[in-house]
Amino acid sequence: MQTPSEKTYISSFVVLEMLIGQPSEIVKNKAIAMLDHHCRKFIDLSPFMILSTADAKGRTDASPRGDGPGFVKVLNDNKLVIPERKGNKRMDSLKNILDNPHVGLLFFIPGLGETLRVNGKAKLIQDGPLSEELAVQGKNPLILIEVEVEEAFIHCAKAIKRSGLWNQESWAASSSLPSAAQMLADHINLPCVTAGDIEKNLEVSYRERLY
Repeated sequence: MQTPSEKTYISSFVVLEMLIGQPSEIVKNKAIAMLDHHCRKFIDLSPFMILSTADAKGRTDASPRGDGPGFVKVLNDNKLVIPERKGNKRMDSLKNILDNPHVGLLFFIPGLGETLRVNGKAKLIQDGPLSEELAVQGKNPLILIEVEVEEAFIHCAKAIKRSGLWNQESWAASSSLPSAAQMLADHINLPCVTAGDIEKNLEVSYRERLY
């Protein structure tokens, strides 16, 4: 008999289906190969999304993207663009897209439990008129991520409900939140870099270099 401390690795689709079961007919048929009016409205109201990418070796990355609601522009039923704003210049997502075009997008609307998942293939483009249209505070994005949509579907609210993400009463007290500056200082681990230095730099960056 297996003891609670023993570990079992699952490596078979058959075993996985025996444990989890089969999806319902509704779930099997909910994905569509385009952005219909429902998807368009969801994206238009979304101020935040997660962009998931992978490099040529399959090493994955997930990166947050956020701006005013509708910052991701739907061009047509099969294509959308994401403006690339100023960041830390690591370019993890952009480099991955050059290696491997397959991407996954997860759109959130504050207060709504359901999320929208969009999967497709991405390209990095420069488009002057479109960049001007997506400018914020007079700053044009230098690069746009163009995604050709292959699949779109609504994801149910169970994870959001379980997490209490939008329920402020479930949030940790502000005094107990981790310090990003201290985390960075410890991870960087250079004698000339202190948490105080990083905190000041972050404040300036957030105030003056968002776009």
